[in-house]
Amino acid sequence: MAEPAGPTQRHYRAPCPGCGAPVEFRSAQSTTAVCGYCQSTVVRQGEVLSRIGKMAELFDDHSLLQLMASGTVDGQGFTLVGRLQYKYREGTWTEWQALLNDGSTGALSEDNGAYVFSRAVAPGRDIPAADQFRVGATTAINGQKYSVASNEQVALIAAQGELPRLPPLGQSFAMVELRGQGAAQVLSIDYGPTLAGESPALSLGRPVTLDELQMTGLKDGSAKDEKGRQFNCPNCGATVEVALAQSKSITCKSCNSLIDLSAGIGGELRHAEQDEPVRPLIPLGTVGQLEGLAWQVVGFQHRMGQEPGDDEQFGWEEYLLYNARRGFSFLVDATDGWSLVKPVTGAPALASNGQSASYQGTTFKQQYAYKAETTYVAGEFYWQVQRGQKTDNRDFASGKQLLSMEQSRNEITWSAGAKIDSDTVAKAFRLEDQKDLLKRSDAAPFTAARSIGIIPIIVILIVILIVLSLLSRCSRCDPRVENCSSTTARSSGGSWGGSSSGGGHK
Repeated sequence: MAEPAGPTQRHYRAPCPGCGAPVEFRSAQSTTAVCGYCQSTVVRQGEVLSRIGKMAELFDDHSLLQLMASGTVDGQGFTLVGRLQYKYREGTWTEWQALLNDGSTGALSEDNGAYVFSRAVAPGRDIPAADQFRVGATTAINGQKYSVASNEQVALIAAQGELPRLPPLGQSFAMVELRGQGAAQVLSIDYGPTLAGESPALSLGRPVTLDELQMTGLKDGSAKDEKGRQFNCPNCGATVEVALAQSKSITCKSCNSLIDLSAGIGGELRHAEQDEPVRPLIPLGTVGQLEGLAWQVVGFQHRMGQEPGDDEQFGWEEYLLYNARRGFSFLVDATDGWSLVKPVTGAPALASNGQSASYQGTTFKQQYAYKAETTYVAGEFYWQVQRGQKTDNRDFASGKQLLSMEQSRNEITWSAGAKIDSDTVAKAFRLEDQKDLLKRSDAAPFTAARSIGIIPIIVILIVILIVLSLLSRCSRCDPRVENCSSTTARSSGGSWGGSSSGGGHK
């Protein structure tokens, strides 16, 4: 029988053909639902429900979101009525189907540790086949210029609730993501199974926060089952605790093994052993105050880079910071200073010669182009980080403002931020007693007096001897385990996020 769900819409309820439990359709656009009791996949045809198979069980990603949570977007209320879990080459992600008060639908999905709210849009023109979108290329749809950010093969692995369309379980299809140039937008092109003659499904999203959406009905984080947040390390058997809902990778504190959490923690866990551990200057778990917010250090990476034609390698380090209201940022420690950066939703416009990029009205000049490799990781990460991951990186700068592009075979991630001085870092994380260890080339330069006497000359000679000693040390520095300088000064932007950090749905 049909029952009212609100003043402007009605929902349909009927017994599940598999177990008899009630199955509800709140949206007139929903054609498929998954029974919450027996996991039967149910298709609605008129007022008749048919069972077409059984859905795989969801893996518990410990998200704060859940079915029937509600919020407000663009002045209109919505309710989460469905959930889709997908996998791709680097891991998994979840999309939540939202039913708005006017009867239309949208999707709330993860984006670089934050959230994007998307709604269906008309293409305005014929959409090319997925293989025509080359990562890094530009295109235009509905008058907006976009950069091709990713082109992946994805597959549905589980679903829950009611859904407007449901691709076959486990069947791979293409998903292309475009990032708006000059606009904080993500345009997703879904090449999932369609009817003959139909175009791929397009959805346009913008960045949001749970606070901005005024979400209610979220899971109570304090009421989580603590046993569900722990597991035994597959390498050494020690207990590993997962602190963040978004974590896709974590390291064991006992043996330093890197463990893949992308398929949940209930099944067999893939892991990789790590030798030669690197000790971060800022310990994992430390909470610091930056830009008026409390940030906790939840992850740490050591990475190496090499410029074309240069035999020497250089190293830098990245601290993954987490704030419950703002998501994730990166504190980067490079040889010429510290910087605080964050992945961006839109895409900067790259000049035709590749030597500059424009973002939010500012032109950034390219400083470096190099190959990067992740050599050591510790803590938790919202993407599936792997030791040995390699990317092509380019760093841009405009004064203290920084911009970075990181590209893998199937994805491009842009990040933006600014330099900060070492004293700010020391104060933020209460490491004033280690200020000298945190100092980089942002220290005040030495200025000689106009009239030089014997004492200043002696001082200068002492400084030269100290510098020569440091250079001798650096020639023996192993960049795999230390932050070593190269023959050229490095950008404090470095590179951050890893090749699988981004994507509007990842």
